[in-house]
Amino acid sequence: MRPTLNPVQAPAEAAVVLPTILRPSLLKAARSVFSQNFIGRIHLLIGVDVHAGDSSILDTIQAECPDHVSLTILDPGYSTSVHHGGLYANAYGGALRTVLSYLANSRHIAYLDDNDWWGANHLTLLKAAIANKEWAWSGRWLVHPQTQWPICRDEWDSVGPGQGINAERFGGFVQPSGLMIDGAACQYLLPLWSMAAFADGGGEDRLIFEQLNKSHAGAGTGQFTSFCTLSPDSLEHDHHKREFLARGLIWVFDPKIRDDIATCKAHVADLIERQSWAEAESLLTDVLTLQPHLAEALALSATVKHATGRSEDAINTLAHAMEVDDHAPGWLDILADWLRQDGRLDDEARVRATRARRFSKA
Repeated sequence: MRPTLNPVQAPAEAAVVLPTILRPSLLKAARSVFSQNFIGRIHLLIGVDVHAGDSSILDTIQAECPDHVSLTILDPGYSTSVHHGGLYANAYGGALRTVLSYLANSRHIAYLDDNDWWGANHLTLLKAAIANKEWAWSGRWLVHPQTQWPICRDEWDSVGPGQGINAERFGGFVQPSGLMIDGAACQYLLPLWSMAAFADGGGEDRLIFEQLNKSHAGAGTGQFTSFCTLSPDSLEHDHHKREFLARGLIWVFDPKIRDDIATCKAHVADLIERQSWAEAESLLTDVLTLQPHLAEALALSATVKHATGRSEDAINTLAHAMEVDDHAPGWLDILADWLRQDGRLDDEARVRATRARRFSKA
């Protein structure tokens, strides 16, 4: 009798380690893995620290998991973090990242926090960057904790070796959700995920970065494909606040402006329905002046431009919207239709193939 082959025994092209306390945002994080524009199999490992949220979210993730993703869920029923009564100093998952990293059935391991998510090309770009290296990193967008709107690209904090506000003290920095390592080359570093550099139980990411930067060759993707949700405290840190205000992003700290933006965006949708193109465009200009990276407003602006005969500008604006939020399959359908109308059939075929690969269940 021939032995039964285990279909998940062969190493995947990439693994993703995702520790969680079962925040509702875990579903968005997992979906951003499922919809990667990535050729090859992905091993997604989700580890549960504590049940701070509804555990049924794991059932939803299992039901939605596509065929090209192997899913491992580790829920030991207790926390390994000192913060929750366990044995390991890291307050954010204890030993979970270490254990899941060793369990990962791939040489290349990427990390994702349960309140973050990725753009579609994140894994593809990291895999290209890590070729002939031992680790790789991407840039990140900073995300507002209340609205979940991307604020701006992080150009001062998680920006890689020798750069940014952490250069002097830490030699630079890369946040975990932007990181990929060669697990075979860096396996001796993995216990550092369980430790803490600071008294509050944080800083394990600083320990990992320090060793990667000191002892291993790395490369950046040059792209911003990780989306990091700031905590309310982080939003008010002096360095973040200074950079946001320098960019004129006052909506970040003013709830009335955020409410006005949301109201205007809803009004624009009504104006478009009534084909009031000039009024819609004027209002969109106001919105995008205040919040230039609001994906829904950019998509509405693209609709207005296309309806008024500016097809190339419309296509470019919709592409900008999808740089900020590329998890709407309908936008890919619209883009493909516009490309076909412009006679760009090769581009249309590429977009439709991407749509089919990324959203096979949508």
